[in-house]
Amino acid sequence: MAAIPKSTGMQGGAMAEEAADELTLLAERHLVQPWPMSGSIGAEARGRIEGGEGIYVTDAAGRRLIDGPAGMWCVNAGHRRRELAEVMAAQAMELSYNSPWYTTNAPAALLSGRLAGHAPDGLDHVFYTTGGSSAVETALRFMQFANNVKGRGEKKLIVSRQGAYHGSTYLSASLNGRPRDQDWMDGAGEQVVKLTCPNPFRRPEGVAAVAFCDYLVAEFKDVIETVGAERIGAFVAEPVMASGGVIVPPDGYLRRIRELCRQNDILFIADEVVTAFGRLGHVFASQEVFGLDPDMITFAKGVTSGYFPLGGVMIAGRLLEELRRSNHSEAMFAHGLTYSSHPVGCAVALKNLDLLEDGLLEHARSISGHFQSSLKALEELPLVGEVRGMGLMACVECVADRVSNNPLTLDLEVGKRIDNHCQELGLLVRPLINMCVMSPPLTISTSQIDDMAAILRRGIELTMDDLVREGLWRG
Repeated sequence: MAAIPKSTGMQGGAMAEEAADELTLLAERHLVQPWPMSGSIGAEARGRIEGGEGIYVTDAAGRRLIDGPAGMWCVNAGHRRRELAEVMAAQAMELSYNSPWYTTNAPAALLSGRLAGHAPDGLDHVFYTTGGSSAVETALRFMQFANNVKGRGEKKLIVSRQGAYHGSTYLSASLNGRPRDQDWMDGAGEQVVKLTCPNPFRRPEGVAAVAFCDYLVAEFKDVIETVGAERIGAFVAEPVMASGGVIVPPDGYLRRIRELCRQNDILFIADEVVTAFGRLGHVFASQEVFGLDPDMITFAKGVTSGYFPLGGVMIAGRLLEELRRSNHSEAMFAHGLTYSSHPVGCAVALKNLDLLEDGLLEHARSISGHFQSSLKALEELPLVGEVRGMGLMACVECVADRVSNNPLTLDLEVGKRIDNHCQELGLLVRPLINMCVMSPPLTISTSQIDDMAAILRRGIELTMDDLVREGLWRG
């Protein structure tokens, strides 16, 4: 067995290189990365990040890269924020853990009040989890529990959308509708109904853009009439589909779907794992941006800016009151996590909220227009099909093969090539097949936005040159 290096801060280039090689070997021999291919599972070492500062990260080769995706949509306050690190350390020294089964802690109580103050009216309770997947899982299990208590055991179907991403736990993953997510994975498909993806750029053939919203609403109405409202327990939606390609739905779509849910006693769950905590300029975007009053809101990621694993579900107080008034006071919501209400995570989230409220939200709103327009200009490139987004999240969708019956292979190649070129130029990109997703830390400046857009432009241009030179694309 290889010896584990005690430190990577070795003096001298040779020693540092030796330590880096050892880390690569350890990863290849022992580390299983998320979302691996079976051909390399448990035997790969992905690019290593050594440090971060503001909107930048430094890789193992010493390159300073703009963190285009902010980690995984989450480093909203930026890397190396001393305020967050100091709070984390102080809370760990004060109280590192308490069991949420029979005790509570001050940070969890304080944070619940702060979050209730930012949530839409009526969403005044929170159940803490450890991330986005467990938050969505919690919301769905609560829906099932509530309907069982009410004697509506058949009202359990969940409505999701094609293109959606809601998590990696068994039930939350069953809601996913992205290409290839479930090709080799089991799920609770019999409990889920998927509607058309609300993507105007990829709307069904023959549906005009002006009629697309009506089409989507009519489809949901038809599902309710066909399946029966008495069998549908919840509709789950990201206000903006994040990992599905930053899909911004047609105007009015979410409000009209919400009204259908209200009319048919279907819980509307807004999945704000990505869109909350400043990504769209507000702590929660549902009401402030989209005029929504969901029954539940799931959150994670930016709640601690990625400094500590934390998530949760905002729950309408009336739903809890209905349970308290039921004839089954003995019914137990037998659901919980060892690290629910973690004192360190909640303390970090409180300080993160301070940063957001003390100017970061306002800054994000003030620069979002420049961010969107800078990336929108990339549509003039022949390889770019569409640039779309909202707030500080955007997607540059490239279309390399517009005629093939199976364009996936070339499109996947395009995403990887753009990512590789951009990393050489100083930008970390998250390629989603043929899409480049940009969601930088909220601390980014206008000049840094210009740098990011310029590098991405050059990366796409170099990719176009590659494809033409190799005879894969005519341009």
